[in-house]
Amino acid sequence: MRRWHVEQHRSDRAGWLRAAVLGANDGIVSIAGLVVGVAASGAGHGVVLASGIAGVVAGALSMAAGEYVSVQSQADTERADLAKERRELAEDPASELAELTGIYARRGLPPDLARSVAEHLTAHDALGSHARDELGITETLRARPVQAALASAAAFSVGALLPMAAVLLAPATQVQLATVATTLLALSLSGALAGWTGGASPVRGALRVVAWGALAMLATALVGRLSGLPA
Repeated sequence: MRRWHVEQHRSDRAGWLRAAVLGANDGIVSIAGLVVGVAASGAGHGVVLASGIAGVVAGALSMAAGEYVSVQSQADTERADLAKERRELAEDPASELAELTGIYARRGLPPDLARSVAEHLTAHDALGSHARDELGITETLRARPVQAALASAAAFSVGALLPMAAVLLAPATQVQLATVATTLLALSLSGALAGWTGGASPVRGALRVVAWGALAMLATALVGRLSGLPA
């Protein structure tokens, strides 16, 4: 019996994976940097904790709003392009068929076969064929604003829980050290996971985010130390 060959690709993860990785790393780095900076200023444990909680709420909402607006802009562009293509198909189907034929011919099909393929695909789903082969819009990679916003907010919140756990569980005098250690460990894991999920090197992915996270915490610690707020 013949078995169907089912291939699994990573491109269908691109949208949500990008939003999730961005949100988680932003949650870890932003809240860790905020906590380390406030702690370095000499603020008390209660102030550090309150600052972290406020940062989690504000950051999650900011990530959701920013991601929604960004992806919605892409969705609006896709919708406008599809509306234009639908209008052109209704007004001048012959030219659209010729355009589709030209696309397949440029990809290497003989002219007669390119014409035949274009005719068959047009009869099956004219708009879908033009969306995919002319505009590069596919159902897998379509912009999904709500999905992206929710993924970003949730990922930010999950990432932010790690430095917040360090603030809650570590002794007041060790908040900075515990936060830095927890953050670097969390970033190495998230970077490695993102690299592995996306088909890249886990080590390279981990090193990238760890370097940027360490730089962010160093910068906020310096700012906090220079500000010299009273405990």
